[in-house]
Formats: sequence, structure tokens, C-alpha cells
Amino acid sequence: MNNYKELIRDFIVDNFLFGNAEKLDTNTPLFEKGIIDSTGVLELLALIEENFNIQVSDEELVQSNFSSISAIEKFIQSKNNHTST
Repeated sequence: MNNYKELIRDFIVDNFLFGNAEKLDTNTPLFEKGIIDSTGVLELLALIEENFNIQVSDEELVQSNFSSISAIEKFIQSKNNHTST
């Protein structure tokens, strides 16, 4: 599955915004806008590891990797590129 954005966006809308997607785009700062917090990151982490078959190390659990939908997508792509080489 290469459409990371759609799955991640749907997950965020359903679980953190309770269906209200009007204020969310791919560059919305998820932490600054109070959309997700540390617990939310753990939920996102579970989604990512389960759906994209990647393992996220403790060192990779940094805000910059989860700051927006675009950042999450780039992080997943970098993990997939790294594991495929």
C-alpha cells in the first residue's frame, strides 16, 4: 500500500477529530493544534507498524517524524526505502 496519507488521515479524523476533518490537511501541525499527544503517537505507531509492516525504534519516536501527515508519510517512505535496500 503506497497511499499512506489516506489511511493516516482517515485514522486521525476518526480517532482524534471524531469525524471533523475540515481543519486537517497534510501539513497541519498535529501537536501544535492539539490534535494528537504522546498517547496519540503510540496509537499512530501501532497503526503504522501493523499496516505498513515496519518497526519503529525508540530513537525514531521523535516529534518531527509525527508532526504532520506529510511528515508521517515521509517517515514511512524512508523506512520502506531503507528496508528494501
